[in-house]
Amino acid sequence: MNIVVAVNNFGDTRSGGLAGPMGLFLIVLMIVATVLLIRNMNKRIRRLPGAFGEADAARRDAEIARLDADLRLPSAEPVRPGADGGDRTEAPDRAPDQQPPAADGSS
Repeated sequence: MNIVVAVNNFGDTRSGGLAGPMGLFLIVLMIVATVLLIRNMNKRIRRLPGAFGEADAARRDAEIARLDADLRLPSAEPVRPGADGGDRTEAPDRAPDQQPPAADGSS
């Protein structure tokens, strides 16, 4: 009569007793982080205005139209808004017949 004893080939199960509580801690930590992120996102969404003003869109469209017009005029200096926010042209730093300086700094 031969007796075969089952052998534990999975290592010592007593030393790995911390895996279950550590996994539970990580899951709880991720749930808490998710709840906090969702609350923060909801607060930020509630602070947004119900609708964005048409004045902003009109101002953006006017700025795009102005920049497009500046690009179509090859000899004109681009219009730069003044410090007060109003549109005004500034005098060029060079004579009108001179070429603009190179973008890479070489002449």
